[in-house]
Amino acid sequence: MSSDAPAVPTNFIRNIVIEDLESGKHQEIVTRFPPEPNGHLHIGHAKSICLNFGIADEFGGRTNLRFDDTNPLKENEDFMNAIMDDVRWLGFEWDNLFHASDYFGQLYDFAVHLIRTEKAYVEELSADEMLDYRGDWMNNEPGRESPWRNRPVEESLDLFERMKNGEFEDGKYVLRAKIDMNSPDRFMRDPVMYRIRNARHHRTGDEWHIYPMYDWAHGISDAIEGITHSLCTLEFEEHRPLYEWFLENIPTPSMPRQIEFSRGNLDYTVMSKRRLRELVEEGHVKGWDDPRLPTLAGLRRRGFTPEAIRAFWSDLGVSKSNSIISMGVLENYVRNDLNVRAPRTMAVMDPLKVVLTNLPEGETEWLEAPLHPQNEEMGTRRVALTREIWIERSDFMEDPPRKFFRLKPGGEVRLRNAFIVQCTNVIKDGSGNVAELHCEFDPDTRSGMPGASRKVKGTIHWVSAEHGVPVEVRLCDRLFTVPNPLGEKDHDFREFLNPHSMDVMEHVIVEPEVAEGGPGDFYQFERTGYFCHDLVDSKSGRPVLNRIVTLRDSWARIEKEMAQRRK
Repeated sequence: MSSDAPAVPTNFIRNIVIEDLESGKHQEIVTRFPPEPNGHLHIGHAKSICLNFGIADEFGGRTNLRFDDTNPLKENEDFMNAIMDDVRWLGFEWDNLFHASDYFGQLYDFAVHLIRTEKAYVEELSADEMLDYRGDWMNNEPGRESPWRNRPVEESLDLFERMKNGEFEDGKYVLRAKIDMNSPDRFMRDPVMYRIRNARHHRTGDEWHIYPMYDWAHGISDAIEGITHSLCTLEFEEHRPLYEWFLENIPTPSMPRQIEFSRGNLDYTVMSKRRLRELVEEGHVKGWDDPRLPTLAGLRRRGFTPEAIRAFWSDLGVSKSNSIISMGVLENYVRNDLNVRAPRTMAVMDPLKVVLTNLPEGETEWLEAPLHPQNEEMGTRRVALTREIWIERSDFMEDPPRKFFRLKPGGEVRLRNAFIVQCTNVIKDGSGNVAELHCEFDPDTRSGMPGASRKVKGTIHWVSAEHGVPVEVRLCDRLFTVPNPLGEKDHDFREFLNPHSMDVMEHVIVEPEVAEGGPGDFYQFERTGYFCHDLVDSKSGRPVLNRIVTLRDSWARIEKEMAQRRK
């Protein structure tokens, strides 16, 4: 590596990998990403994806995508396909595609091995009884051994095979590891390895009637695949002794090393798959890809870019300390990314008609405007100026405060990319509301004319009434009104759903090029924010656009005010 090459951000996991390669412990790095196909991935999963694929890519290794499909009651092919789409969208490609169900036969044989070596037994206690027998490990209360703990080996082998063959109803028996009922580690107090599920599996059909628990399937699947570094989030740290005990007590083909890192949590949302499923199934949002959700499908539909998400997790790094990251930080990465490549255009969100009285009826002036002020290579766009135009209603006030530098009676502003206009008359409707403004433009203030350099304090955007196109715009915002909706005591998290998380504006006027765009195209609406065509609902002749992010973090001010009130 040359001395002027950019430094790769280091972290404790990367240092372990480097040490293992330099010591000769491993010749090749093999990682895996093992999602459960029972829902969609969210922004927190993106951290694990970036880490597992990134580590392998950096050191010339391999990464497996492995579906932990051990619960047929909650998993399906649709979730699997969505997860594969998410990984590819983030910019990664797996070397091998595996499923825990690929190893059901080997997992079963390893379980038989533990029974034969008197390290597993078939249990008849109910779930509640097993919990009672486990004792209170938090207060160092020892557990009690099950009456079936010393069941004869041959009897356990016979029952286990009959469990597999579907001879018993759900819950009749489980297979438990025989470890230590007095262990201070609750996971070592004879954990369950298999439970009966007389349910059809989406890949194996009706072949199996028992399904392995995560702790049993996870480590052995890693070993079968030759995973060198099993990278998990911190909640699996207390599972590690059990992970290692299983591998040490079966004839495993390899011994992966489990390393834990902090989860990726954001405020103003929920990152629990169970809570996300509740929001979807109860109709609080419109599917797993709703643009308000932190799912990768939702963020993709909203307009977040994979480049911004990868940069976000790369810069935040990897640590052992869990924390909640401000949503504003992620949004700033999206702003920074889109600011470089989003073409500029004008859109009027709440239209107010303006008549330029000294521009002849039927005449159109075509102006040239840059597509990006800092990137000349993007070129220019043609903007139509006509006698009637639309401006933002908020850009006019009849009786404005002293520092209001937009349009007012007798006042002047510059139209973006055009010239200076002066308000000469205010037309009201029968209710006394402002219906229309009459203005005169100063022809000497257009580009290239003697008065072009004349200054006024306000510049406003506008769209031609003749050429502009009405579209639907969805103003996406924070899903909740409080930073930690699950942490509010004595409250259901649903109480804090933001009623303005998606306000719909059905008559926004945009330049025709925007209306002609397609799903995934994004723009900066000048003075307003970044927007993109909705991937699902935007159709030819009926454009629908989502607000990706505002131009500035408006929630920063709100959070500051909330903190002051709490103080």
